Amino acid sequence: MTTRAEGGTGDEILINVTPRETRVTVVENGVLQEILIERAGRRGLVGNIYKGRVCRVLPGMEAAFVDIGLERAAFLHVSDIRPACRLEPCLSENSAPSVSHSDRILAITDLVREGQDLVVQVIKDPIGTKGARLTTHITLPSRFLVFLADSDVAGVSVKIDGERERQRLKEVVNAFRAEFGGGYIVRTAAEGAEAWALRADMQFLQRLWGSIQDRIREANGIMTLYEDLPLVLRVLRDFVGDNVERVRVDSREASQRMMQFAEKFVPEMVSRLEHYPGERPIFELYGIEDEIQRGLSKKVTLKSGGYLIIDQTEAMTTIDVNTGAYVGHRNLEETIFKTNLEAAAAIARQLRLRNLGGIIILDFIDMASEEHRQAVLKALEKHLEKDRAKSHISQVSPLGLVEMTRKRTRESLGQILCEPCPLCDGRGSIKTAETVCYEIFRELLREARQYAPRQFVVLAAPDVVDVMLDQESHSVAQLEAFIDIPIKFQAEALYTREQYDVVLM
Repeated sequence: MTTRAEGGTGDEILINVTPRETRVTVVENGVLQEILIERAGRRGLVGNIYKGRVCRVLPGMEAAFVDIGLERAAFLHVSDIRPACRLEPCLSENSAPSVSHSDRILAITDLVREGQDLVVQVIKDPIGTKGARLTTHITLPSRFLVFLADSDVAGVSVKIDGERERQRLKEVVNAFRAEFGGGYIVRTAAEGAEAWALRADMQFLQRLWGSIQDRIREANGIMTLYEDLPLVLRVLRDFVGDNVERVRVDSREASQRMMQFAEKFVPEMVSRLEHYPGERPIFELYGIEDEIQRGLSKKVTLKSGGYLIIDQTEAMTTIDVNTGAYVGHRNLEETIFKTNLEAAAAIARQLRLRNLGGIIILDFIDMASEEHRQAVLKALEKHLEKDRAKSHISQVSPLGLVEMTRKRTRESLGQILCEPCPLCDGRGSIKTAETVCYEIFRELLREARQYAPRQFVVLAAPDVVDVMLDQESHSVAQLEAFIDIPIKFQAEALYTREQYDVVLM
């Protein structure tokens, strides 16, 4: 499968902007790998900083719920709270006095109390029925650095491999920390960056943090202190690197805004930014709309003829690998091995494309050879290397199962674009018309025992009424004779199959 409209092998970022929605896709070597969606009414909250108020403390969960002005209270675990002796800068004057630090493990009740004001940052968007997840460890990202508000150390991203370059970056940051203070993590994009560029980032972050601190001091009650950049600008800050050949955006206004941002913060990207003025939609040009639709399907076909079945639930996601029409050329074990290798690449892509997170169970086809099991595991790890979300993979079990976790900070593609089916309430199946008929029979018996109506009128879906008057007509006659009450059926076109009403006349 290819999504490229033209030649070239570099990575591209394609951006589709409409008044209420922005969609960003990452295309690597001609293949769609990732999609991000931001809607005006549901902007992502990760990175936002709030002044909130503790509304409930749960000692049994070692956590608290914090009101930050959203529909649902946000969740704050004890592990995401700084020690009490270091909380003071992030508390209002009305906050509880800090607890003296000791070697013992601090409980949630040692750190917060109901009614206390806290400065918190969102680290995970609300997902499903769960509220946002919070931390009091405030961080601010820039092009090359991440500022750590409660630290005074410098670290370097593990993705920067060269020891000499790591040491150089650390020395540069440490030299400027004497001027600016604070803690910093050097991002992957900083590899090869000059000292003046790192200093400019540190200066920008210090000014930003200073403005946030001013708002903290002035804040009266629950309020938003800082909102992260919109998606079109976050793309330039977080995604773009030397491996990106170009960034194409179909909105002139958005492209101008991105150009201004790039000139100021990411000058090397100015020449790679491109406004797409074509009449044909940019996503249609690259075949991305079709890929998005396939990303919502449970079944993913493999080139060999095998396929994946992906089931996403609130508790976990399961991915089942099947050989399908692939019969191989040598023997069964080789057929299974090649299918699993192809599946490993497809799974890694689907995890990124659909943004699947949490607990994930991969059901590879059983392999007798330990060598084959390890080869499949290594292939999966290799294909996940470009994934920005952290993941942890267990060993392949004798049954071919692999347990893994992938960090989840925002809703999956399916959760953003879809909602539970109103007919089956998300179960994925509905009751048969026959089952609903028997439920109606039981309801009629209950009503007949409690009341003495002259007649029953049953309102139900047309296919249920058809079964009642055809296959179950004899049962209806027997029931009428048993309860000695006539029963009338009325088909309601707007009723779903499982919906019915019994009316007493």
